[in-house]
Amino acid sequence: MSDFGFNEHHQNEIINYMRFARAKRTLRLKTIDSCFQDLKDSRLVEDTFTVDEVSEMLDGLQVVVRGEVDTELLNTAHTNVLLLRQLFSQAEKFYLRLQSDISELENRELLEQVAEFEKTDFKSGRKTNQEISRPKLAPLNEGGVSELLNKEIGRLQEENDKLKARLQTLESQATGALDERSKAERALKDLQGIQGEQQLAVQSQEVSSLEDTVASLQAEFQKSLSAKEASQRDLQENLVSAKHELLRVQEQLTLAEKVKCSLHAH
Repeated sequence: MSDFGFNEHHQNEIINYMRFARAKRTLRLKTIDSCFQDLKDSRLVEDTFTVDEVSEMLDGLQVVVRGEVDTELLNTAHTNVLLLRQLFSQAEKFYLRLQSDISELENRELLEQVAEFEKTDFKSGRKTNQEISRPKLAPLNEGGVSELLNKEIGRLQEENDKLKARLQTLESQATGALDERSKAERALKDLQGIQGEQQLAVQSQEVSSLEDTVASLQAEFQKSLSAKEASQRDLQENLVSAKHELLRVQEQLTLAEKVKCSLHAH
């Protein structure tokens, strides 16, 4: 069986399956033998039979044997499907896609090798490790695991490269966003500075205007005060003049009275 290139583990798996198939085949052959024996025991009780009777017995036997063979072939096909199901299910867990060549199932050379293996190694009666312990199915071949791991490593590496590229893109976007934010903050500060300067200029203008207003009011007040003082001086001077004139008039009146009295006396 080494001509097929199998390792010891897979060779033992094939041996176990062939033993299973042989047991099923032996059981079905015993069933067919029982069909013939039942015919002999139940119908072959006379010395001679007519052609019709023999034909009837053979027809009945044919139906029974045909049913047994058909059942066995159908069961074998279903059993093989279950075996393939196990292999395919295991392969899919490792992301493998198995392929089969149906034409190889009728390869006479390979069939003769299988028959030769059954005559030699299989019938040698040696016990295999699989008869002692039957673990679950292992990967289909040792190289498949390495190939699978390499594929998985490659896939993870590809995903890692994509994540790195995505991370670099995000970092670039984040850096751009930070730059834009810094520019916006600087522009805001500049605007606030301009607004502050403008506000200071407006306030300075308002203060200057208020100072001018106060100065103007003070000047008007001072002017009014000076005018009032001048008016008071004029009034005082006029009052003094009026007093002097009054005294002069009174003095003249007094003198006139004296003159008048003097005239009356003479």
